[in-house]
Amino acid sequence: MLGRQNGVTIKDVLKMNCMEKCKLIAGFKGVDNTVSRVNIMADPDILNWVHEGELLLTTAYSFRKDSIEIQKKLIKECSRKGLAGIGIKIHPYLKRLSSEVIDLANTLNFPIIDLYYDIPFSDIMTPIFKEIFNKEALLLQRLDRIHEELMNAMLSGASIESIANVIHKNLNNPVLIKLEFPNKQIMKFGDLDKYIKELLINNMRSFYNSSSFNYHEKKFTETTELISGKYIKRVILPIVVKNTIYGHIFSWAIDTPFSGFDLSILETASTTIALEILKKLSVSEVENRYKSEYLEDLISLDKKRKKKALERASFFNLGLDNIYVVSIINLINSHMGKDKLSTDEVQQTISGIIRAIKDLMNKLDIKGFVSSKTDSIRILLFDSDGERLTMKIGQIRQNIKKVLDNKITNLEYRAGFGRPYKGLENVYKSYTDAIKAIHAGEILGESKITSFNELGIYKLLCNDNLKDEMEIFYNETLKILVEYDKNKSTELVKTLESYFKYNGNLKQMSKALFTHYNTVLYRIQRIKEITGMDLDNAEDRLNLQIALKIKPILDV
Repeated sequence: MLGRQNGVTIKDVLKMNCMEKCKLIAGFKGVDNTVSRVNIMADPDILNWVHEGELLLTTAYSFRKDSIEIQKKLIKECSRKGLAGIGIKIHPYLKRLSSEVIDLANTLNFPIIDLYYDIPFSDIMTPIFKEIFNKEALLLQRLDRIHEELMNAMLSGASIESIANVIHKNLNNPVLIKLEFPNKQIMKFGDLDKYIKELLINNMRSFYNSSSFNYHEKKFTETTELISGKYIKRVILPIVVKNTIYGHIFSWAIDTPFSGFDLSILETASTTIALEILKKLSVSEVENRYKSEYLEDLISLDKKRKKKALERASFFNLGLDNIYVVSIINLINSHMGKDKLSTDEVQQTISGIIRAIKDLMNKLDIKGFVSSKTDSIRILLFDSDGERLTMKIGQIRQNIKKVLDNKITNLEYRAGFGRPYKGLENVYKSYTDAIKAIHAGEILGESKITSFNELGIYKLLCNDNLKDEMEIFYNETLKILVEYDKNKSTELVKTLESYFKYNGNLKQMSKALFTHYNTVLYRIQRIKEITGMDLDNAEDRLNLQIALKIKPILDV
């Protein structure tokens, strides 16, 4: 249960019979402060033991000898401690409180009540406590009813929007529910004008865009926001499922101040929505498991498993003659110590990425499905039109990096896209291409997302069956130059790389290498002498260029 107290307002207290001859003399804007209990100040040290929401009763006896500054200090401290207000028997000790004290209370919106001198404190305390008790009992009954209403809505399969209606009806303030899963935003703003509604939406966005925003912060938050020239209380409750935040409930005290009862409603609603999300997550997890198992069968080299997968294609709305592409995203939990994510945290991250990719596919109207296995995510995309699929792949690749960079913290990732293949039986080929693309991307280190179609000659060089041949080829061409550089501390390999980068333009090479033109000429001559290969010869030039590409693959 959240910490704010329920009770009666200062306004309610002033309407009670026991307060008939009492008068509010300062802090008029604080009349909606909640009184959760009453205390008596017989000793100035009582401020060390008061609690938020208390109405403090005292006399002006000590005020006769206290300076104005000490009186002001008392009011400041009462306000700082969150007291609802203070009731003072001014007569017969003083004619009136100092105007400085009154002005301070008005500035702080801290209520000061002039208590009738002849009424005993007990005659004030008892009825207020009774009123608080009666209201608490009524609020608990009402809260039970609301809780039952929310649970019935959930159990009967009502939407989260229906739950939002229950919250708004009982809160009497605008409510906004922002969910990550399912990805939606539900607004219940009542009769507010369009301008104020836009301000509230922007205020919600500012919460997420704040530099201090922490999506893993699982605490209730209350702030004072400047909206349309007015300071308004805003409360935010996280919606937590399996120790992960799936969204927030926002509310602003536009129409009425927040009470402990209001926060109890929000807390109950947060729990109810969390249960609804848990139900949807369970369905999603089962769906993911079936898709993952199906894809395993589809890419299997076991003919029986593959045949079984092809027979079940219609269950996943997959046509046998469509054109298919596979993309793989591998997550690497490379951090150590306290920064290393637990297995549960990695799986929560994967779930969040899958949801975001599904939303992206819906937005871009791309057909396919997403599944996961251990620390990887597999995406199967398809279309009956090859050109259209190629265009869609370009679109999703442009956006998927934003998704990954936004969702991934304390993890590294590598992604690869395979080539398109016609026919469901050829999906395994695209899957193999995607793995090769990831491997090539790790070697080249140019991008975290690599497409097999962009690999050029690396399509051939990344073939594991060619490794022995590549090693022989490398040893016969480039190895002697690499060894020479190591032994003599020269930069002939770097010069050779520059030669191919700048198409043999000696001036550009000289500038890039910060080396004199004649020195570059000399190095090229030395490359010819050491390797026995002439860069003016087309075949030798090709062999050296291929050897340079083989070098990072062999990691030598």
